[in-house]
Amino acid sequence: MIRLNDITREILSYHPKADITLVEKAYVYSAKVHQGQIRLSGEPYLSHPLEVAHILAQMKMDVVCITAGLLHDTIEDTVATLEEIERLFGSETARIVDGVTKISKIQFSSREQRQAENIRKMILAMSTDIRVILVKLADRLHNMTTLGYHTPEKQRLIARETLDIYAPLAGRMGIYWMKSRLEDLCLYYLEPAIYTRIKEEIARKRGERERFIQEVKDTISKKLQEHGIQATVKGRHKHFYSIYKKMREQNLEPNQVYDVVAFRVIVNSIKECYEALGHIHAMWKPVPGRFKDYISMPKPNMYQSLHTTVVGPVGEIMEVQIRTWEMDTVAEQGIAAHWKYKEGFSAKESDEKQFSWLRQLLEYHQSLKDPVEFLESVRMDLFPNEVYVFTPKGEVKEFPKGATPIDFAYSIHSEVGHHCMGAKVNGKMVSLKYQLKTGDMVEIITSPKAHPSKDWLELAKTARARNRIRQWINKQEREESITLGKAILEREVSGSGLNLPNVIKSEILEEVAKELSFHSVEDLLAQIGFGKISPRQVIGRLRTKLGLKEERASGFVSKLVHKLKRRKEGKGIEVRGVGDMLVRFANCCHPLPGEDVVGYITRGRGITVHNKGCKQILNADPDRLVDITWSGSEEDVYLAKLRITSLDRKGILAEISSIMAKRDANIIQAEVKTTSDKKGIALFTVEVKDYNHLQDIVESIKRLKSILMVERV
Repeated sequence: MIRLNDITREILSYHPKADITLVEKAYVYSAKVHQGQIRLSGEPYLSHPLEVAHILAQMKMDVVCITAGLLHDTIEDTVATLEEIERLFGSETARIVDGVTKISKIQFSSREQRQAENIRKMILAMSTDIRVILVKLADRLHNMTTLGYHTPEKQRLIARETLDIYAPLAGRMGIYWMKSRLEDLCLYYLEPAIYTRIKEEIARKRGERERFIQEVKDTISKKLQEHGIQATVKGRHKHFYSIYKKMREQNLEPNQVYDVVAFRVIVNSIKECYEALGHIHAMWKPVPGRFKDYISMPKPNMYQSLHTTVVGPVGEIMEVQIRTWEMDTVAEQGIAAHWKYKEGFSAKESDEKQFSWLRQLLEYHQSLKDPVEFLESVRMDLFPNEVYVFTPKGEVKEFPKGATPIDFAYSIHSEVGHHCMGAKVNGKMVSLKYQLKTGDMVEIITSPKAHPSKDWLELAKTARARNRIRQWINKQEREESITLGKAILEREVSGSGLNLPNVIKSEILEEVAKELSFHSVEDLLAQIGFGKISPRQVIGRLRTKLGLKEERASGFVSKLVHKLKRRKEGKGIEVRGVGDMLVRFANCCHPLPGEDVVGYITRGRGITVHNKGCKQILNADPDRLVDITWSGSEEDVYLAKLRITSLDRKGILAEISSIMAKRDANIIQAEVKTTSDKKGIALFTVEVKDYNHLQDIVESIKRLKSILMVERV
């Protein structure tokens, strides 16, 4: 178990003049409030904050941060209060502890929502003090090392959350040793069998690989020394999770993953980095497409290094990283190498770029009210597989792997994104599905008539683009729903006998909207259009305000009687008396004249016509169902789909087509395939007049020789 002396000794090793009295005071306080508490491992609870503080000391953090590490669980798990923490240890310490504290006293509807709110609070706290996440990462790392004392179900839940959120956050902070450790621990609990196989495979070849590593280190050192470059060369096995990812991506077994060894070459200057790269490429053939220059294009956390993969001795594929000593310090310490709290300074201006993504996450917090959507945005922006592309003016923009021109357009401005109609990449037109590649020069083509569609949500990879598209769609759906809600309410009022010729602009409706907890009449109309508020509720309140008695009626369904104009692909529906409303036929059951049908008020889309026996409609909200009847003319036609299974006999398709032609059914589309057991399956889309017409066709086809089954799809 870690002791206080271990922590103070570590602090004084990198900051000899540090005032450690605050740490000692926090230790005494934490021991007092946690007294009697035991962890699942059987150890005193105090062992956990001591371990967290020691991890922070190893990261060379300042006294305030380490003090917060000792106190991080006091508010949640003891009688301690935030006010007391602030009074005893200062506002800085209290702010960090508050940012780390879980939201344990708020009730959430789901575990995912609770997780989302925890992450949201942490991100907000990070935006003002980055030490919040450093304490949280240290807390999570120690909890992961003691996860074995939890139930298997909880182990998987915590490991999945760590892999989704905390390991990528450690990567964003540039603390790669912690990212690797967290990922390996997660793999151990999420895929224990694979973890064991990888571990055994590495252990089996350990002696052989250690000899190989030493040979390569000596070769590189000797080669660079011959050319006057002083270098330190390090070699190591890649961590288990990176091997697992390669296995998953390429469908390999552990013994089939070859590039499991990585080397690091540390030199004195940037010039020597590129010289060393040239000498290494002269010795061993580089693997095409595996070179990355993070020196000229640093990662968002300011990580810098040259990465190359070469075919080394005896055909062994190996990764080589080349960097300066300063770059190596940043790579090892991550954010602690930039954020000089221990010296009493704030971040340099040149370091501000490192935290630009935090400001972006704060922007998401302000625009996204749904915590689950916020969590999705955080997840998307934490994973660091980036590509770098250029604007026509030469500005470099960074995107996640798989990003499209839509992401590029929204990175310029929301209006550019909203009106994007196409893109040129390297001077050539590309589709909006094109995936950007590092080095691409991208130009967006806009049009005032272009606008986002729901399909764009599938194409966009950045949280910014998805958020802007979602906002635009929500705004359009709201406007459509307001129009639909207005039409529904006006017709309901007209048929109810209320003397309100201009109900939408009446002050009474404003009062009703406020009584129903809406900010405006428009909000009320939108919810009626979405189908979330029944006009019957509004009519009842209007009657009360006008001093009229409530009429007993069979409900909203019997009230909403109107005649609908047939849209181009589906006419012949009547809802007794009112017209000019949008109507559509359900794709799930394809209703036909002659069948019993019912209308369903669909969110922002008018009324959808279903068969009464349709599975989609059986559990529907009865207040959104509308009685409808068929009123089509003899000229109307409707689409129906038939699946016909037959023996694979010559001429059978011609006979089926002949029957359809004789019964005046026009074939719109046909798909035919033959199965391995000598059966033919044909899918026909045909135009029919009504249900009886379709049944006549079905019965006629069934009488053909070799027909096994005829079914309506």
